[in-house]
Amino acid sequence: MPFRPSSLFALALLFGGASAGLAQTAPTPAPAQAPKLILAIAVDQLSSDLFAQYRGRYSHGLKRLQQGAVFPSGYQSHAATETCPGHSTILTGVRPARSGIIANNWFDLGVAREKKLVYCAEDEAQTAADPRDYVASSAHLLVPTLGDRLKATNPASRNVAVSGKDRSALMMGGHAIDQVYWWKGSSFATLAGRQLGPSAQAANAAVTAALGKDRAAMDLPPDCTRIDRPVRAGDFTVGTGRFARAKGDANRFRGSPELDAATADLAQRLVAELNLGKGPATDVLSVSLSATDYVGHATGTEGAEMCIQMRELDRIVGGLLDFLDARGIDYAVVLTADHGGFDLPERLDEQGLPQAARVDPALVPEALGKTIAAKLKIAGVEPLLYADGPFGDFYLNRALKPKQRKAVLAELKALVAHPQVAAVFTADELAKAPSPAGSPETWTLMDRARASFRAGRSGDAVILLDRAIVPIPRPAPGYTATHGSPWDYDRRVPMLFWRKGMAGFEQPSPVETVDIAPTLAALVGLSVPEAEFDGRCLDLDAGAGNTCGPNVR
Repeated sequence: MPFRPSSLFALALLFGGASAGLAQTAPTPAPAQAPKLILAIAVDQLSSDLFAQYRGRYSHGLKRLQQGAVFPSGYQSHAATETCPGHSTILTGVRPARSGIIANNWFDLGVAREKKLVYCAEDEAQTAADPRDYVASSAHLLVPTLGDRLKATNPASRNVAVSGKDRSALMMGGHAIDQVYWWKGSSFATLAGRQLGPSAQAANAAVTAALGKDRAAMDLPPDCTRIDRPVRAGDFTVGTGRFARAKGDANRFRGSPELDAATADLAQRLVAELNLGKGPATDVLSVSLSATDYVGHATGTEGAEMCIQMRELDRIVGGLLDFLDARGIDYAVVLTADHGGFDLPERLDEQGLPQAARVDPALVPEALGKTIAAKLKIAGVEPLLYADGPFGDFYLNRALKPKQRKAVLAELKALVAHPQVAAVFTADELAKAPSPAGSPETWTLMDRARASFRAGRSGDAVILLDRAIVPIPRPAPGYTATHGSPWDYDRRVPMLFWRKGMAGFEQPSPVETVDIAPTLAALVGLSVPEAEFDGRCLDLDAGAGNTCGPNVR
């Protein structure tokens, strides 16, 4: 059953004080030319660099979107460039410091369970039926999404989200989601207590049929042959993959263009089932395509595998747009990404970039904690440090005495002397820092970390690794490269807006992904107090009904 708030007041309470405007703002009639459907597409790990590299080779969906408004330097301006924070900015219009989504994972040392690691898209207060599982939820998202706001203004609006990851679908959909699905294991799943709708059942049947057969290797596009070479990463190689898989191999299905194709297929089925874009109010369809991220992690951003993925992504996006065209829907599209990515250092070294390196194992939280404990002669406090990796938020064990705590923080601050560490900020420093303003291109490292910092949820210290340091000490199959840094290769993503009849243009100046929500709100005539957004309306001024008016800054 779709979640339907009983009143605007109840919805405002759900989102907290930052969104109280939901209960105070009177419904605003949509412009006469407001689109009937907002299609928000997030391509996981599509950096501005990757987009620039392939944009001239796109021939279908991504070529069409370049005929609209192109912002090649859209910034996920915060330091925590991960999937959950990135997706949370796109349709909320606020940065992680306000949304509460500070990372994919954080630690809550006061949570009433043995496991202190908290996943951004779980409700740790609920117990899953399987002890190895969790209850997926958007409970940690502290602000409304565009779909939430539209439904609060007009319950006839439908808010639908699909993705290859639960955190992506939930962060874009928000709280009041009519239908939401994500890939889990070998099929699409939904929220606990909900039944799979007809579209999801049909999509899963199609996936089951596909998994029942071997998948032949995909053809290598002619323009990919120049990068078709093996690269040694640990005790295996990457760089020549073609996404062949044996029947029943759901892991290989997930890490290939097949996942994006299945996600787009489900999105199309939902459009038909719910008649999206044909109702009395504007609907929102959020589609997060996750395969680029899985390919980037497994094989890096510069190999033949990514080249094939870029071709397939273009086709899949094009197929989705063609489907909407065939149904005669008046829709507007925004396509962006949750973060960028970085290639594996072994290939970068071969290309003459020796500064790229894997992180020093001594910076891994367990090893670092033991080193500091030994130096400070702290015994019986284990682990000394809690962290999800060798960068980002670090939490100190609560058993430390005040004097010990101060000494441990001093040791963490001293890590700036390490050649792979760019900066270390304490929670006190970040709490006192002002919220960043101005062009994200010019933000300091503290500004970037401040945009990801939320007191009470963020760590006692934040460690930022230096440029080109990959926080994977030893590569493993499926995990050779990653993202999450404060550097522009992870922060910069494309932002493309398109609508039929729109006059295209390109704006190279930096913008932010938090500008998307206020821009779309203006497009559909949704009145939102300006203070509820960190972003600003981008006046597309393309004859498509989008006039930012006095909110333009």
